[in-house]
Amino acid sequence: MRKIIAATFVSLDGVMQAPGAPEEDPAGGFKFGGWTFHYFDEVAGAAMDELFSKPFALLLGRRTYDIFAAYWPYQKDPIADAFNPATKYVATHRPDSLTWQNTQSLGPDVVARLRQLQQEDGPDLLIQGSGNLIQTLLANGLIDEIRLMIFPLLLGKGKRLFGDDAMPAAFKLIKSQASSTGVIMATYERGGEIKTGSFATEQPSEAELERRKNWK
Repeated sequence: MRKIIAATFVSLDGVMQAPGAPEEDPAGGFKFGGWTFHYFDEVAGAAMDELFSKPFALLLGRRTYDIFAAYWPYQKDPIADAFNPATKYVATHRPDSLTWQNTQSLGPDVVARLRQLQQEDGPDLLIQGSGNLIQTLLANGLIDEIRLMIFPLLLGKGKRLFGDDAMPAAFKLIKSQASSTGVIMATYERGGEIKTGSFATEQPSEAELERRKNWK
């Protein structure tokens, strides 16, 4: 069994667009590309090193693949040394244009292919960026673990990590820490179904009953 792990930089208001540089993804007129740059310290760097320390395959949407394929093959650093030889699975309608080494298309049915990959032996599937693909996986309950780096910023408009179509599910926090710059690093894994309860009194007031009637 292989886990699908989403490792994502996100602002306080849920934006994940263009964390690395202004040119990364200016779609929609996004003006704050590179918003993570000034927040990295030794603690955040160590968390990134840990993320890439175990064998993994990359799971990428087409936009993120294009960004990575134009950058990492030309770098000489530990992340490049991990990314370049790793198997890359890409959600794309243009499989013939995948040129980065060890890359393969997920095919026409991304969800079915990922369910198959989860059942196979091999390294975990690590999502980087790939907001549209993440929405598909959340809608189908396919993400096993979420690793967030939450930055102390409000970015307003931008592509967001969580949309309205995510399959409802509970997660449990298994690890957390904070950097000197205020970045919170939190790892969540699936924790079963959502359990609801109520703090309401057994005998609601007439005003409360009226409110409920008006809010239906």
